[in-house]
Amino acid sequence: MSEIATQPTVVWEVGATLGEGVLWDAPNGQVWFVDIKGRRLHRCAADGSDRKSWDAPGQVSFVVRATDGGLVVSLEDGLYRFVEATGEFVPFVKVEEHVAGNRFNDGHVDAQGCLWFGSMDDAEEAPSGVLYRFDGEHVVRMDDGYIITNGPAVSPDGRTLYHTDTLDKRVYAFDLAQDGSLSNKRLYAEITDGGWPDGMAVDAEGFVWIAVFRGWRIERRDPAGRKVGEVRFPCSNITKLAFAGDDLRTVYATSARKGLSAEELSQQPLAGALFTFRAETAGLPHHVLRLQE
Repeated sequence: MSEIATQPTVVWEVGATLGEGVLWDAPNGQVWFVDIKGRRLHRCAADGSDRKSWDAPGQVSFVVRATDGGLVVSLEDGLYRFVEATGEFVPFVKVEEHVAGNRFNDGHVDAQGCLWFGSMDDAEEAPSGVLYRFDGEHVVRMDDGYIITNGPAVSPDGRTLYHTDTLDKRVYAFDLAQDGSLSNKRLYAEITDGGWPDGMAVDAEGFVWIAVFRGWRIERRDPAGRKVGEVRFPCSNITKLAFAGDDLRTVYATSARKGLSAEELSQQPLAGALFTFRAETAGLPHHVLRLQE
């Protein structure tokens, strides 16, 4: 395997139960991420300073910027506006409010300003998870049958959407049309050497970086799905990554303490931390959710 990055270092030993949803907020030079099971929203500067955390009224699973400068997050029953100045979570769009036992998981905004996000069975047993697209006005059901949805990500040309079926250890690719419709679902990659595929990001060369839960690593795969490199971590549960910085080569990655035994936690003191490393290849910029006027 080729050398694709520096060794990860810790930015914030936050001890997240289930760290997720890391976002590079370029205009403000800030890193945002969540602790789903800890019900917390976190923010810090690029170097880990200027830390602030907020308690959420539910399991907050991702955070994105919107075109009006505000923040949109998910809770169990849909999308909310997060008001940074007051710490309020204001109901925005109800989704699955009557689906008992489900919560939301990963989210991603494409270059068109549409939000792709998935739901899942909180007990991780029933195939009740759905992939949705939100165009700023309407929420559309795009695919279903998942126990744990994860990692929506889009290719540099905007024509391929990647989506993960975590428990099946498979990452799928779809053809993504200009109107947001999906077709030609196919297997992109299967994780066979330990762990479960979690959150993803695509770099400027069209290679897909996959965080592997219980896998101690982030993998880099070429557009055909072949593994070409990996970044190893000092803890096993790696959950999500985001390309950041002025050159989009600084990567931030979240991790989790969830599911680790007391013995494993003693051996992995950095589990749940926010990490950073430098990548050889630049990533793609984070887009903002386009809200309808």
